[in-house]
Amino acid sequence: MALDGLFFSKIKDELERRAVGARIDKVQQPSKDEVLLSLRGKAGAEKLLCCVRADAPRLHLTAQSAESPQTPPMFCMLLRKYLVGARITGVRQLGLDRLLFLDLDAANEIGDRIGLTLCAETMGTYSNLILVGPDGRIIDAAKRIDFAASSERQILPGLPYVLPRQQEKLCLETETAEAVTKAILSKPAKALSSAALQTVQGISPLIAREIAYRCTGADETVGALTDVQKQNLLAVLREMKNALHRDADCWMVLDKTGAPREIASMRIYQYEGAFEFRKYDSPSALLDGFYAERDRTARLQQRGRELFKAMHNLNERTLRRVTVQKDELRQSADRDKFRLWGELITANLHRLQKGSESYTVENYYDNMQPLTIRVDPALDPTQNANRFYKEYRKAKTAEAVLTERIAQGEAELQYFDTVLDALSRAESERELSAIREELSQGGYLRKKSGKKLQKQKPLPPMAFRSSDGYRILVGRNNTQNDRLSLKTANKRDWWFHTQQSPGSHVILETVDGEASDTAMEEAAVIAATCSKAKDSSLVPVDYTRVKQLKKPVGAKPGKVIYHEYYTMIVTPDKEKCNLLREE
Repeated sequence: MALDGLFFSKIKDELERRAVGARIDKVQQPSKDEVLLSLRGKAGAEKLLCCVRADAPRLHLTAQSAESPQTPPMFCMLLRKYLVGARITGVRQLGLDRLLFLDLDAANEIGDRIGLTLCAETMGTYSNLILVGPDGRIIDAAKRIDFAASSERQILPGLPYVLPRQQEKLCLETETAEAVTKAILSKPAKALSSAALQTVQGISPLIAREIAYRCTGADETVGALTDVQKQNLLAVLREMKNALHRDADCWMVLDKTGAPREIASMRIYQYEGAFEFRKYDSPSALLDGFYAERDRTARLQQRGRELFKAMHNLNERTLRRVTVQKDELRQSADRDKFRLWGELITANLHRLQKGSESYTVENYYDNMQPLTIRVDPALDPTQNANRFYKEYRKAKTAEAVLTERIAQGEAELQYFDTVLDALSRAESERELSAIREELSQGGYLRKKSGKKLQKQKPLPPMAFRSSDGYRILVGRNNTQNDRLSLKTANKRDWWFHTQQSPGSHVILETVDGEASDTAMEEAAVIAATCSKAKDSSLVPVDYTRVKQLKKPVGAKPGKVIYHEYYTMIVTPDKEKCNLLREE
């Protein structure tokens, strides 16, 4: 992916036009690797995203909103202290490297104006966001780097800010195209793309391959270039240099399925015919389109990791316990032998002696066949018989207890499956909080102690509208499923749920108890899509009137039973559901 120095130069140009002069109104930290600054300037409100996640480091304006955690991280609180009310006075880039600096006019604790710098270093694993004071010392950073992590460069509060080590490459912004061409041609043993990548600052492997493709139609060795191809190389580098001073030419490359594959600040001709292309008006709009869904998923995975881990641990522990209990139940099924042994010993007390390690008696239940019973020689025959009767009663009692406990364990496993399904489909921090609260109330998680969190208003169910106007409501978690199906829905509404698979409760609101066939089918598709079977095809979905639903006494959240129902076979369709969903 070509999020390189060339691309960042276009981001810098865009920020100079739209962000310089704006004031910072709000600071959010949606995840540990992201900071979102809300700006207000002459052109109106803007949002600036600073992301230092290793797989997607960048800085750009965004139209996306992000939900903040209930408790702001310490770095977020520090940025709020220094940056809220500050004005952006300039944007700088170090050559064509992936380093952007926001110069800020801020106020200190006593109201004096001071100059701060927010340094965005977007270098893969080493990406960082660093706030530097007017004295050139680090105030704090998103990622603190101590001596144990790096002996070459430390990022810690109070230390002087030192630039990362610079690569010895030529910058098209300051060098002539002729000088850069000469430097590339001085590496005759290398492939043209490799030579360009080692020589030109700020280009990615994709752009290096594009240079080679535009010059030769392939990737020839530098020493094998013809005079015409050398002239082509000079022309390509001149065009790239001139493009630095023009508006951005922003392209996204998509594969055959429509999934984003690459982004670049120039048209990528090497992919012509093999991939699709989509042009964007600005670098920020392009990055928003490329990363929006990936960022949302990454934030939720990061915040939900604790819940996923807790649920998997609970699931494994319960599964092991149920497995052991089933083994014990199988052993207790053979309890009748203890009753038989006790009875046969009792019938032969007159001829059995204490001290024997076994008794041989005739089994009158099996045609008087001899039966050898191993006994405790320290006990007399009566005591051995009583011991076998006791084992029989113990096994009989165990069967009843184990049967109940196994049923409870299997019900818990089914419940955990529904919770994991809800977690996998959570779309916001509030949904994760609701699931966490549900587990806490069920005694599966400890309630968080310490600072009292602000009580959040419960989320409403997801709302959809069928293509012919019927309203469809979908529960987000087990607690909401219960409330939706048993309290909110009208008794004459239709209820949908995937058969034998965890998923959301879906309510199709009727008009005088009636609904169209189209609405019924679309509600079934929504139920299949909002379930664990979302990646399957031909999913059976049960549907019945709400009045048929019953909540078993003591059942887990989300558990209902019904006896009269119909079944519809549908195929999940996420795109169709997105079209039907209401904001």
